Amino acid sequence: MSARDAALLVVGDVVTDVIARHKGPLASGTDTAAAIRTVPGGAGANVACWAAYRGGREVRLLGRVGADAVEWHERELTASGVRPCLVVDPQAPTGTVICLVDTGAAAERTFLTDSGASLRLEPRDWSDALLDGVAWLHLSGYLLFSAPSRALVTAAIASARARGVPVSLDPASAGFLVELGVDRFLALVEGVDVLLPSRDEACLLTGLPDAADAAAKLSRHVPMVVAKQGADGALVARSGTVTAHVPAVPATPRDTTGAGDAFTGAFLAALLTGAAPEEAAGKGCRAGAMAVERVGGRPPGVG
Repeated sequence: MSARDAALLVVGDVVTDVIARHKGPLASGTDTAAAIRTVPGGAGANVACWAAYRGGREVRLLGRVGADAVEWHERELTASGVRPCLVVDPQAPTGTVICLVDTGAAAERTFLTDSGASLRLEPRDWSDALLDGVAWLHLSGYLLFSAPSRALVTAAIASARARGVPVSLDPASAGFLVELGVDRFLALVEGVDVLLPSRDEACLLTGLPDAADAAAKLSRHVPMVVAKQGADGALVARSGTVTAHVPAVPATPRDTTGAGDAFTGAFLAALLTGAAPEEAAGKGCRAGAMAVERVGGRPPGVG
């Protein structure tokens, strides 16, 4: 495939992030001081932006937003080097996520999510022509958490398989996975070539407490599993065996929002330029380290 036919197509969520960075526990029933910013976000959109930042290949994004913020999101995506293919929802507003970030040492975050238009992608929004010139399809796992977007995922995977286009998927949310159910999730990702779970998601999907064991088990169901472990780096597993443990890059976290998306975007960009999975995971770890030192889920110079 020539360079012009090596585009990455990301299908996923585009949302507005309201990030509130506070120190210590929230004070129930009264005020808690916080630094608050509104930035573009969404797991799918973040992955696309990091892939474009780390890539050199064309990156496209299919998502659904409300009329309230479509121009802003298109402008931000274009500024990141992403070609937006946004469907405007006639009824629902753009999704919004409130990210509560504790500014303690771990910079852990809690999400309050109003998916809005983002999970209203449906099969009518999909076209086989979206794969023209595409070398890789990546799906945000958030799409599995509503009936319309689940149907789109099924159609997109079938189209990609028919064209011989590899497919990756990031499970996206351990909390939503519990609601969906493990068996249902594994059935929905049938035909996916690469799964990129977090440590918690890998353990949840297998019922195993150890991330390496979980990644190995998942790789019997999906050809390649790349388990993201934050400060513990990443694991690459194939055919039931962990083939690499990639160390993390040291970082001083300010906001862990989007760190996994940064890893995924950089990993996919590296694969598209011919890197081996282990090398690509190393690039993912470097992007994740860069992401946690920033506020928001996008690369430098964006948002």
